[in-house]
Order: sequence, then C-alpha cells, then structure tokens
Amino acid sequence: MSLDRINRKIISTLQREARITNQELAERVGLSPSSCLNRVKKLEQQGLIGPYLSVLNLPALCRSVTVIATVSLKDQSTEAFRQFQQQAGEIDEVVECYTVSGAFDLFLKVVAADMGRYNAINDRLLDLLPGKVNISSHVVLNEDKPFRGYPLGALLD
Repeated sequence: MSLDRINRKIISTLQREARITNQELAERVGLSPSSCLNRVKKLEQQGLIGPYLSVLNLPALCRSVTVIATVSLKDQSTEAFRQFQQQAGEIDEVVECYTVSGAFDLFLKVVAADMGRYNAINDRLLDLLPGKVNISSHVVLNEDKPFRGYPLGALLD
C-alpha cells in the first residue's frame, strides 16, 4: 500500500507516542486538527493502525518468567497446525505465536507467574496433540532490546 508523506509521519508519530493529542499531532505533521483526525480515522478504518496498547513495566508490576518455546509438530498437516495454533492462542500466557521455517515449526513467547506455572502451560501445550508435539523451552534471562516499534523509514522506502 502506498502512503503519502503526511500519513507516514502520522503513523510514525503514533507508533512512538500513541497518547499524543490530535492537536499536537496535527501541528507536527502540518495539518489542521480536523484534517489530521480524518486521516487518523481513515488509517484506523483501513486497519493500518490500532489497536492502541500501553507498554507495561512488568518487572515493576509483578514477578514473572518469560520463556521462548520452540515447537515442532510431528504431524505436519494443515489441520494439526491449525488446531495447535488455535488452542495455543487460547492460553492467556502465550503472548505471541509465530509459524516459522527452519528447525522448528512454531515460536511461542510465554509469560508466566513463575516456573511452576510455565511447567503447567508446557504440559497443556504438549497435551494439545498428544504424542505429536516436541517443545524446547528457553528461559529469557534479560530483555536486551525490547520491541519499541517498526523501522518504518527502512520499510516504507
């Protein structure tokens, strides 16, 4: 999809500062507030921006453990993948799930209260397709570069 310079500035600004006022956003991109709001609403309707989320400081809120689980399915059928993806997606602690190429089939990011809770989640994942799932768990020791937005300048050129 082609975006004009102003829409690129709007998207880039909202990615960094989702709580910016429409007035401030309009000033930064050189539009009237009503024109800016119309563009933002159109970008939302097109599914290019939203939903708006807050980045939480999880260590300040609670104790938790983050685990990267790499999953291999012995049954490579479309139905097995669909079933696993759908049921894994219903587990609240599975915060991200990607189907990938390479040495394993899926990449899950799991955030649990503690290792005991992660172990219960791991068992639940194994039970989704009994005898047909292999999981390798990798405990995150430090989040060295947290996600802070996409490199839009490099991606949209």
